Amino acid sequence: MKDKIARYPIKIERCLFQKFRYVSEYEGSSTNKEIEQYIKKRVFEYEKEHGKIEFIQEKN
Repeated sequence: MKDKIARYPIKIERCLFQKFRYVSEYEGSSTNKEIEQYIKKRVFEYEKEHGKIEFIQEKN
């Protein structure tokens, strides 16, 4: 069975990541959740301009 959660390591400047983590904690959120929200926002903006992204879902 495939996991519904994708895991993707990223490379980012340590100082920038520490600042992002600080902001996330200040906002009462996890760093992971904040990243997820930024990704959702970007996909929404893209689809609003270019149309819905369609792809075939893999079956378990």
